Amino acid sequence: MAKDTKNLVGKPITFKILRYDPDKDTKPYYKTYQITLERGMTVLDGLMHIKENQDSTLAYRKSCRMGICGSCAMYINGLPRLACQTQISELNSPVVVVAPLPNYPILRDVVPDLDPLFIKHQNIKPYIIREDKAELEKPTGEFSQTPEELERYIQFSYCIKCGACLAACPTVSTSDLFIGPQAGAQAYRYIADTRDDGFNERLQVLDDKYGVWRCHFPGACSEACPKGVDPAFAIQLLKREIVARRFGFKSAPKPAPLAPKPEKAERRPGIPEAPAPTVGQ
Repeated sequence: MAKDTKNLVGKPITFKILRYDPDKDTKPYYKTYQITLERGMTVLDGLMHIKENQDSTLAYRKSCRMGICGSCAMYINGLPRLACQTQISELNSPVVVVAPLPNYPILRDVVPDLDPLFIKHQNIKPYIIREDKAELEKPTGEFSQTPEELERYIQFSYCIKCGACLAACPTVSTSDLFIGPQAGAQAYRYIADTRDDGFNERLQVLDDKYGVWRCHFPGACSEACPKGVDPAFAIQLLKREIVARRFGFKSAPKPAPLAPKPEKAERRPGIPEAPAPTVGQ
């Protein structure tokens, strides 16, 4: 049964924070601080209070404070979470334990080195790839896509690259070379996009012994995602897509064509001309 957290407001809360400065520490250690809980205070608010009033050497990442940028992902009371979205009162504990995301090297204190995340993301070529490169370089129009086609991948486009899914993944913890849930989900996001034609270019990374087949579907990545993206599901869809195309059950769809240019409507009197288009100029 959850504790009555309303009784904690106005009372001392203990922050137990992992500290590590590679310039002077031989290994990480925990240091405790106490703050008074205010109504609506998040874990990030608590860290900011400690840095501003008790220990200016404390290092952490933050930016938007709105759950959009993903900068403040940390390991809070045993789970990867966004510190800006995590209410201290909802932790149901007078002790808040904060550490950097696991499965990443530590740069300092609760700041992880996210290079592995971005390198894997870069390797799957996270952008629209088409054979008609001339149209991409000098576009003459827009690529057509229906709302139904958008629904195939839009869920997976909400990734904010916070790194929580890799921190939760048990396969990442045993294999640094595993492509991981974030890159896998983003690969499917582009492959499922009807405007994309880059399946074969991504296949070398995806259909590898450290690619999507390493995922055993534990689902921890989807549980950890603060934006409701389901990387585990995306990877299973990606496996199905690879097998279907490899054995001829499904052929690669033709990339979406250019949308026809709309007919110019008759301008009402007194309405000025629109500015000249900037695309392709």
